[in-house]
Amino acid sequence: MENKTRTEVKALKAHIAINVSDVSQSTEFYRKMLGLEPCKVRTGYAKFDVQNPPLNLTLNERKGVTAGALSHLGIQVNSTDDVMTIRQTWIDAGLITRDEMQTNCCYAIQDKTWVEDPDGNQWEVFVVLEDNLAASAVCCTSDSAEPISIAR
Repeated sequence: MENKTRTEVKALKAHIAINVSDVSQSTEFYRKMLGLEPCKVRTGYAKFDVQNPPLNLTLNERKGVTAGALSHLGIQVNSTDDVMTIRQTWIDAGLITRDEMQTNCCYAIQDKTWVEDPDGNQWEVFVVLEDNLAASAVCCTSDSAEPISIAR
């Protein structure tokens, strides 16, 4: 077997494309959430070029969009202070947040806050405080199998 050296590819940024029921309504939400204007807007389409974290986010209008297989989206930050700073930015923009502090999620202790877009896509900003908890540890603080719900 030949051992080929792979050239490392430096990714520029992640790309997430979300189907939305109303691109105008979703664009307004993401303006507030991200704190920036879209770099491209067309009929049924909007694109946000986010520098921090590096993200190419597009909104694609599709009639009949309902909650799908997507669990949630998230941005990992360095500290609880960063979580709280983004939380305050979202509150100042008029978004409703929900906090989970010292929560056991994904076999890690995390501090996080959540927002929900007009189509029910949930975003978290989180910091991992303690990682790699034992497999026997109870995962996630919710006893419910229901998706996370953010009160409006």
